[in-house]
Amino acid sequence: MSIEVKNISKNFGKTCALAQVSLTFEENKIYGLLGRNGAGKTTLLNIITNRIFADSGEVLVDGMPSKENDEALGKIYLMSEKTYYPNSLKISDVFKWTKEFYPGFDMEYADKLAEIFELNTSKKIKSLSTGYNSIFKVIVALSVNTPYVLLDEPVLGLDANHRDVFYRLLLKKYGNNPSTFVISTHLIEEVSNVIEDVIIIKKGQIIRNESTAELMSCGYTVSGKASVVDEFIKGKDVIGADSIGGLKSAYIIGQVDKKNVPEGLEITKMDLQKLFVQLTNA
Repeated sequence: MSIEVKNISKNFGKTCALAQVSLTFEENKIYGLLGRNGAGKTTLLNIITNRIFADSGEVLVDGMPSKENDEALGKIYLMSEKTYYPNSLKISDVFKWTKEFYPGFDMEYADKLAEIFELNTSKKIKSLSTGYNSIFKVIVALSVNTPYVLLDEPVLGLDANHRDVFYRLLLKKYGNNPSTFVISTHLIEEVSNVIEDVIIIKKGQIIRNESTAELMSCGYTVSGKASVVDEFIKGKDVIGADSIGGLKSAYIIGQVDKKNVPEGLEITKMDLQKLFVQLTNA
């Protein structure tokens, strides 16, 4: 049980959006799909769900080719930034129509989430603010009960309280009814405590694909007097550095032997956001 992406490539004119991308989304895991603007995240999600077609390669859903395959595509739900429902529909009607296409859609649960988020289901889509437009799409995504749920920027426009509610509901949902969730987001610090595996995409290529714990253990920051830092980092895998006056911080991939750290240098762990920024810098 998995989504297998095999050697997917996609070009838009002279722009390469994806280049020979291969990865697997295993069942019952929460993934973070991370990348800068234009890295290829949305293109990848759209190809998986047949909204656009790859130039080469294939996607398998539980072993079935997904291309124009209703059985395979019925196992996946993609919440995207674009709303595909008619703007004149009421939210309550969106729930009813979603159940027509996804029989596992839990109407009672969706109504419960609407109460939690204080979403008036008699409102029409076109009357919703940016934040409540995201809320209504989040509610649908959490209620469809497909084996694979892809969330493209799910907290766009949500305030801090609503983002916190979403993450707590997602974890509770995952605990009670495990599925595969793929979260594509720019809010890396917030999602770092939610995701189990991290996939980082840069200029259409996968540069990291591992568990969050493994990725977080692979790097560290060394800070101190610039001349001492420069001497310490010689021969090490340095992925970036910041300098202020005579002080310097360097970001290093690898393990540190704290017994051999010169006096005056400080060694700290890199958080996921800092690691992401350094790995994806040009």
